[in-house]
Amino acid sequence: MLKVSHLSRCYGTFKAVDNVSFAIGKGEIVGLLGHNGAGKTTIMKMLSGYLEPDAGSVCIDGLDMARHAKQIQRGLGYLPENLPLYGEMAVADYLDYAAALKGLAGDDKIAEIRRAIRATGLVPKLDSPINTLSRGFRQRVGVAQAILGRPRLLILDEPTNGLDPTQTRQMRELIREISREATVILSTHILQEVDALCDRALIVSAGRLAVDEKLDQLRAGNSLLLETSAAKAGEKLQAIDGVDSAGPLEEPGHYRLALKEGTDPRTAGAAVAAAIVGGGDDLYRLQPEQRDLESLFRQVSEAGATQKEELSHAA
Repeated sequence: MLKVSHLSRCYGTFKAVDNVSFAIGKGEIVGLLGHNGAGKTTIMKMLSGYLEPDAGSVCIDGLDMARHAKQIQRGLGYLPENLPLYGEMAVADYLDYAAALKGLAGDDKIAEIRRAIRATGLVPKLDSPINTLSRGFRQRVGVAQAILGRPRLLILDEPTNGLDPTQTRQMRELIREISREATVILSTHILQEVDALCDRALIVSAGRLAVDEKLDQLRAGNSLLLETSAAKAGEKLQAIDGVDSAGPLEEPGHYRLALKEGTDPRTAGAAVAAAIVGGGDDLYRLQPEQRDLESLFRQVSEAGATQKEELSHAA
């Protein structure tokens, strides 16, 4: 559905996006994450056709953004973090205007506006000027304009920003509903939103794509945690087929076993258990190490900050 190939963009001498490639299939909800200045907003602007890349390409449904921007944009919904709304316009008038810009007309336009209004809970505010709305309701107006026309690709930058818990739950339900017909890219600083909604996470650091993983695979990790009575078993453990390294932890008898790429944790776990018990030691605990999105995001961000500092010193 969406294919991004070797995308790069500079602002003067600063390289905001550096050789980023990924592909997203129809119906996926993908979280785009990164610390401030990592390049994710620039990526979203290039995906929407708002910015042209210095190098690389964006293809949606086989169409190249560089040659078919207008055609692609008709099937695209975009909610930037700070959507420029016309404050003096009533909500209904603004959505009518946004629908017209997307090429909707007649009964189709009316039906789409009604659908977007119901989906975002804007009925009580239809006649209200946008500048009188709370932050949460302005955010809903932004989402409503983004989903007009049932876009095949929906790009949402901080869609739950300013929403209360009830509104956040409603927004999650709306995004899940949209994903039945569309591909959704969700950029947010709220990692719980990614955990709750996304199938996959893309983490950008210093302009480069550092992580591209399914969330279930990301959480599973590729290491085992071992607790045993064997206080010095590192060499024995590292000799087991599939074990790349066996690092002792702070407490005696506790180890983290990093597995080689492609190793089945169950097969490696069985071999580890057999080696411990066969050696006459007690096995207290053996389990896959679970990773969480927050710790991975922190590691990637810290690595990006270190890389940035090294480049600064080199310059």
